[in-house]
Amino acid sequence: MPICRECKDEVDRLVSVKVAGKAVKLCADCADRAREGAEIAEASEAVIQGMMGYKGRR
Repeated sequence: MPICRECKDEVDRLVSVKVAGKAVKLCADCADRAREGAEIAEASEAVIQGMMGYKGRR
């Protein structure tokens, strides 16, 4: 049985997700939370860049 690297539980199947530029194999629940966290971080970064008037690319 594979083990999730986030919650350390045994699961039937692991999902590969990019976290901080690295691919990590997580269970479905942890993968959803990691995706949500990445979306929130991306949105907050865009808001900060908009407030600062940043016009370049990331």
